[in-house]
Amino acid sequence: MIIKILGTGCTNCNRLYDNTKKAIEMGQIPATIYKVEDVKEIMKYKVMTTPVLVVDEKVVFKGKVPSPEDILKTIFNEMLNKDKDS
Repeated sequence: MIIKILGTGCTNCNRLYDNTKKAIEMGQIPATIYKVEDVKEIMKYKVMTTPVLVVDEKVVFKGKVPSPEDILKTIFNEMLNKDKDS
């Protein structure tokens, strides 16, 4: 699983990164987390506000910092949906 945190390094972007890292650890999810701070790269996702959480190229949160628990629930839901599509 590839997870990206889109943002320009703001406080909320860093909080989202930390909360996402905690969620991955709590759920023991094999994932790689990337910080994407390049504005041109961020614009490819057609978002106007940051921070943004992207799970396997799908935007799942934008403009807010969810708790680690909410992030974990969302990641599990994405994993279930991915399995259904297979």
